[in-house]
Amino acid sequence: IPADTITYNAVISACEKGGQWQRALHLMEHMRRTQVPMNTISYSAAISACHKGGQWQMALRLIEEMEHAGVPANTITYSAA
Repeated sequence: IPADTITYNAVISACEKGGQWQRALHLMEHMRRTQVPMNTISYSAAISACHKGGQWQMALRLIEEMEHAGVPANTITYSAA
């Protein structure tokens, strides 16, 4: 069964909770390569993982990427950064 956006979001969220920001970014890259659409939840979880890992520059880069991709940010996105 192929993974979908919801599956990836759950795993990225688990990475965020476990402090695995690099793994969260790797999963996002895999989503890009396999053309699984990323949504606000995908980005917010990865941004939060970066924030918790002290990677604030990467969190800001993800916000910029999100805006460029046309994915809407929400309160959770900005509070995660």
